[in-house]
Amino acid sequence: MNGAALIAIAATIGNFLQGWDNATIAGAVVYIKKELELGAAIEGLIVAMSLIGATLITTCSGTISDSIGRRPMLIASSMFYFLSGLIMLWSPNVYVLLLARLLDGFGIGLAVTLVPLYISETAPSEIRGLLNTLPQFTGSGGMFLAYCMVFSMSLSASPSWRLMLGVLSIPSLLYFALTVFYLPESPRWLVSKGKMLEAKRVLQKLRGREDVSGEMALLVEGLAVGGETSLEEYIIGPSDELGDDQDPTGHEDDQIKLYGPEAGLSWVAKPASTGQSRVSLVSRQGSMVNQSIPLMDPLVALFGSVHEKMLPEASGSMRSMLFPNFGSMFSTAEPNIVKNDEEWDEESLHREGEGSASDDGGPTDEEDGDLRAPLMNMRRNSSLVQGGGGGGGGDAMGIGGGWQLAWKWSERDGEDGKKEGGFKRIYLHQEGPAASRRGSLVSIAGGDGGGEGGGEYFQAAALVSQPALYSKDILDRRPVGPAMVHPLETSGNVSVWDALLEPGVKRALIVGVGIQILQQFSGINGVLYYTPQILQQAGVGVLLANLGMGADSSSFLISGLTNFLMLPCIAVAMRFMDIAGRRSLLLTTLPVLIISLIALVIGNVFDFGTLAHAIISTTCVVIYFCTFVMGYGPIPNILCSEIFPTRVRGICIAICALVFWICDVIVTYSLPVMLSSIGLAGVFGIYAVVCVISWVFIFLRVPETKGMPLEVITEFFAVGAKQSAAAKGE
Repeated sequence: MNGAALIAIAATIGNFLQGWDNATIAGAVVYIKKELELGAAIEGLIVAMSLIGATLITTCSGTISDSIGRRPMLIASSMFYFLSGLIMLWSPNVYVLLLARLLDGFGIGLAVTLVPLYISETAPSEIRGLLNTLPQFTGSGGMFLAYCMVFSMSLSASPSWRLMLGVLSIPSLLYFALTVFYLPESPRWLVSKGKMLEAKRVLQKLRGREDVSGEMALLVEGLAVGGETSLEEYIIGPSDELGDDQDPTGHEDDQIKLYGPEAGLSWVAKPASTGQSRVSLVSRQGSMVNQSIPLMDPLVALFGSVHEKMLPEASGSMRSMLFPNFGSMFSTAEPNIVKNDEEWDEESLHREGEGSASDDGGPTDEEDGDLRAPLMNMRRNSSLVQGGGGGGGGDAMGIGGGWQLAWKWSERDGEDGKKEGGFKRIYLHQEGPAASRRGSLVSIAGGDGGGEGGGEYFQAAALVSQPALYSKDILDRRPVGPAMVHPLETSGNVSVWDALLEPGVKRALIVGVGIQILQQFSGINGVLYYTPQILQQAGVGVLLANLGMGADSSSFLISGLTNFLMLPCIAVAMRFMDIAGRRSLLLTTLPVLIISLIALVIGNVFDFGTLAHAIISTTCVVIYFCTFVMGYGPIPNILCSEIFPTRVRGICIAICALVFWICDVIVTYSLPVMLSSIGLAGVFGIYAVVCVISWVFIFLRVPETKGMPLEVITEFFAVGAKQSAAAKGE
């Protein structure tokens, strides 16, 4: 098992504790009400206090996590769990119990908000969906085990509610130990704060290899928010193979040199002509879809076209095969310019001064200040192809899901007649099956000349944008390339509010907030509330009573069995999350939820007899639960942890989580009122309508994100927002 999987399992103990607490309070409140002689209002407040705490802590958790890191917030979550467990074990009166429940809510809010975020930032893109389904699995597992404990304690003569609640402090100690001594900080957050050396060490631990230069470069580029992004297509081949006789365009002047973050051979790219380009097909596909379905977001078609063209070996492989010996930025730099990457770190900046300029006004090594070990380094007017021999590993260049990271240098004539140049960052992805063209991915990577095309060239889609840390002012001052300004310096250049107003971020917030609202109103709380009652109607309660169990014990056992049924279904979802994809699972499982809810409405409107009603209700509830946890349960949190840029990911996820908790409170408190006013059939009818709306929203607005690096996902949101704006302007 790789390091990222173990890290994810350790982090999801926080969700295990959330599930544990949900089950124990459901059991303990029965005995709290009897001992403390509480009214209905205080009883409801005890249960809801954790929701209030989670809502309150969520309002600031995102901003704080972006400031001090993900790991400290997970440590704080474990401490809140531990303290609340001790206080609940002691609780002399209801006021102390309410305080403990509030602290418990703080721990729950931090875990629910930050664990999916943490997993997304540490997991490889190929298994990110699987690992991010773990919170749902561990949460349901915690509820099942807690119901088993509550059930066994309920069989005693005088069950202790304090002990039921206080046991929470024992597993929370394990959670605390793991967060302090085992869990590393998120490498993406470390890069955003300029802690490059620590980020590199964490990545090496997570990936189990030494060479992580490609992913380090990706993390730096992921700091960008907004900017102009274009979708292009290139014909790519090694510089010694893509000659005029093999070049379909036939124009040598169109050649572009591509460079990667590690030493290797140079590669040449040429823009694909109109007749050869498949990117134009992507644009046409998006426009055609939008003509037939006017409300469909263009980015849904963009994401879909990428997955349609994704190579089978790229979609599931942890190894990258494209550009095994990609062009090196390091090989083009003079030795005295490039420093060791360990020096480009926040800690070293505090030890070194600004230095002084050289006699001729040029830069000196001491003057570098915050310019440390660039991801690529090039003299401004030097030859773009120097050095060839070294071989970089394919793993270093790949950034996941068959995507590759590269840069290009482009020049044009300025107004004063002088050459003006600049860098562009490129995310590359080969289009179509490898066997369908000359120069396939496999034949090039293999280097054996196999295949029909002999490894001459291939076509690749490209997301082209401004590098995250490229500064024209810096370029005018010295011959440097992108990623030369320290991330710590640039992090303050873009305010959080400006970043939130970027079109791509706003589009992602619409998706994240919308899916969280619809999930909460899709009926899960109502079905959970009604499950013991309908199972009692099915005769389960009578059967258990004949075995000598009381009504309370029977209810706990039924709830435990219900949660147990969820576990294998979540395991199935984990298997298919990165194969079928998030969007596909949602669009497939939501119709089943709708049918289950409609059947429950019919069963409560028409009189089919006691036995038939019990069978229909029980079957529908089991199907609903099992289907919900396969799709609509875990996927909203997974999507919210994937679609936002690094610099605002914490606050954006906190916004989505805040909406989640507010809707949870609304649904929980409105359910009894709705039951008394419109009845059970009316409630389930409303839930069925919300599920229909959810399906339409997901079909029109939610893209497929499986297997794609987080940074590529955010770039696609920027492109989709740009296309939408252009379409409205026409």
